Order: sequence, then C-alpha cells, then structure tokens
Amino acid sequence: MARLLYTLAVHALLPWAMLHLLWRARRQPEYLRHWGERFGVYPRTRPAGPIIWIHAVSVGETRAAQPLVAALRARYPDHRILFTHMTPTGRATSEALFGAAVERVYLPYDMPWAMRRFLRHYRPALGLVMETELWPNLIAACRDAAVPLLLVNARLSEKSARRYARFPALTRGALQGLGAIAAGGAADARRLRELGAAEVAVLGNMKFDIAPPAAQLELGLRLRERCGGRPVFLCASSREGEEALILDAWKATQNLGSGDTVAAPLLAIVPRHPQRFDEVARLIEARGFALQRRSDERPVAAATQVWLGDSMGEMFAYYAAADVAFVGGSLLPFGSQNLIEACAVGTPVLLGPSTYNFAEAAQAALAAGAARQVADAEELVAAALALLADQPARAAMGAAGRAFSAGHRGATQRTLALLENFVAPA
Repeated sequence: MARLLYTLAVHALLPWAMLHLLWRARRQPEYLRHWGERFGVYPRTRPAGPIIWIHAVSVGETRAAQPLVAALRARYPDHRILFTHMTPTGRATSEALFGAAVERVYLPYDMPWAMRRFLRHYRPALGLVMETELWPNLIAACRDAAVPLLLVNARLSEKSARRYARFPALTRGALQGLGAIAAGGAADARRLRELGAAEVAVLGNMKFDIAPPAAQLELGLRLRERCGGRPVFLCASSREGEEALILDAWKATQNLGSGDTVAAPLLAIVPRHPQRFDEVARLIEARGFALQRRSDERPVAAATQVWLGDSMGEMFAYYAAADVAFVGGSLLPFGSQNLIEACAVGTPVLLGPSTYNFAEAAQAALAAGAARQVADAEELVAAALALLADQPARAAMGAAGRAFSAGHRGATQRTLALLENFVAPA
C-alpha cells in the first residue's frame, strides 16, 4: 500500500517535473535534452556484452565513482559500464572523466513502467547506486527482473535520515529490497539500520581512493604561476549566499585593494554550480572588486583582487594552486562539500559550522590537524589571512591532510570484494 500511494504521487507530480525541467533550462539549456530517457525511452541499439550499471545522481556521486570504475574495468574487462544520472552536470562530469569508456543516460523518473523499460532495454548484470538514492519502484523492478542492486559508498546524514523516517514503511521496504549495502562510515550504517536496513557493511569512503591526477597537479602549478606568486585563498564549491558573505568580509579586511597590490592576497572563488558563474561575477563587481576569470586564460593581473574559477573538472588543480582553501557548503546550512580532495593535495582546509554531509570525514580531519573550523565569514577570512601569513602552520596542516587522506584508503577494493558475491570476475 505504501508503494502504491508513492507511485500515485509520482504520477501526479509529473506535470510539475516537466515545468521544473523547463525552469531549470533557463540557466542550463541541457535540461531540454534527452527528455525521452526520463521516461525510459532509449536508443534502439544496446551496448554489446554484459553491463554493470552505476547510478550517480549528480557531480559528487559521479566523481566518487572514479576509483570504482577503474577497478571494475580491470576486474570485469568483458563488461560495459553504464552510468545513469539525474542532472546535466552529472552527465557532463562523466563525459569529462570517462569519455567514451562508459555509456551514459538519464535514469527515468521512478514510475514502475519506466523502470521496467529501462531494465528490459539494458539488462544489466548488476546495479550499483552511489551514496544514497532510494527509489522504491526502481528497487522493486530490479527485484522482479532478478537484477542485483547494491547501495555502495552509502552516506546518510541526520537530516536525510529524518526525511526518510517520515515514510517508515516505504523506506524500510526499499532498504530491505537491496542486495547489499556498503556504508562509508559507522554513523551512516547506524542510521541506515535504524531506518530498517537488515545488514550494512562498513567499508569506508571511496572518495579517499581518488588519487590527484598528474595532469591536474601540473595544471595547478601552471595556475599558481599565473597568479604571479601571490598568496591564494581559495573558496571552493561555494554555494548560493556564501559568496556574498565572504566578499563582504574580505572587503572589510585592512589593506585590501590598496597599497602594494602585487603582494596582496588573491581571493579565488569557484562556485559549486556552473550556471551561477555569471551571477557570482556580478556579486564580485557590485562590491567594486577588480575581477578576472579563469576562462580568459591570461596571467592574473597585479591589480586583480578576485579570481573567478569559471571552469569545470579542475577542482584538484584549484586546490593545488591554493595556499589555503575554504570548502563551500559549510558556511551556510548546506552540509559542506567534499573536503577530501583538498587534504589529498596537502592544502590546509577551513570549514564553516555546517558539515553534516561529511560529518565523519570532517571530524577526523579536524582531529588530525588537517582542517580548522570557523563560525562565520568574518572568522573565516581572519583565519585564512592568519594562515597565509604563517608558512609553518600551513606546512603542518598540509602534511596532516596528506596523512589523513592516505590513512583512509582501501574502500574501493573492499567494495569490489563485496560485488564478487553477485557477479563473478571474467
């Protein structure tokens, strides 16, 4: 009965979903493409051979799957890998990371008939859902089609757990319909069990297994040279509302915009969502800052005060080019973006008060001395300027970050061993 009511609600919301796509297309025209896939309509041709299917809803989940994709291709060379996404940015990320090495489509909306069409067309040997996306009709359709569906690298914040707990029967049925669940941390596993999951293995977070690509590190060196030797404070993956707070706090600091501009620190901002690049540029200019964009491919001018990172797929390079990095989504209650990448390249990390999306990783990084936490934008800017002036402190935090990142690796191989219970290697 719970799934029936859920299905009726999904169908009733379809007109809103279409309007939502049209609304999002104002900023991202890519939302107008591939509409048929959202209803289970795919090209007639199917990739040859057996398929391992990975569902990665958007950018973060797609990037987290990098070490898993490499391991799967090595262990299952006769299988084709299919990615499904829900957002154009997720799809674009898989194109940038994997190119033609994988297939990619949108997953349909969670309607029984659309999910059956998807499974009939691709006939995957195994399905893997990255992090936490519980679609009751998808899980039921996989069970009916005898397709093992696993939840891997699972993370579940307190906030998300409370949301799922509003629908206990539906959530419990979905969790118990999965073939296996591999959680990133003990707290995630506990919350999943409290919601009704029968068994949850704690295998660690695969994001720790993402090695900084050599090409990205080389690009980071070039970007650093482009900054002319100035100390760089990076605000990475910033979310809506955070940039204005940081810019105001930065403007209030002494000597900014006056005196020796060559030696003045450079503020670099890389918004989380590419559709906000122009919006953030307007925020910067409205405060009177001299702005330059990453996309102009020119050296950063001595008079430039704020550098806008308006590119995708270069986060490792930005971290490698920075002296200190703030991880966005943590200043306002968004739960923080991924801090592991900054730690992996040895960049000192500053976090705001909101870290529920990466609670365990944030706590461990703070305890290891790889990160520091601040209460607000003013404290953030003060901490950043203090670190920019303290090279020994930065070096100690950077070394702690590398050690912290290295000490948590291995989740990918543990997950691969779990998958072999469902699909035997070639």
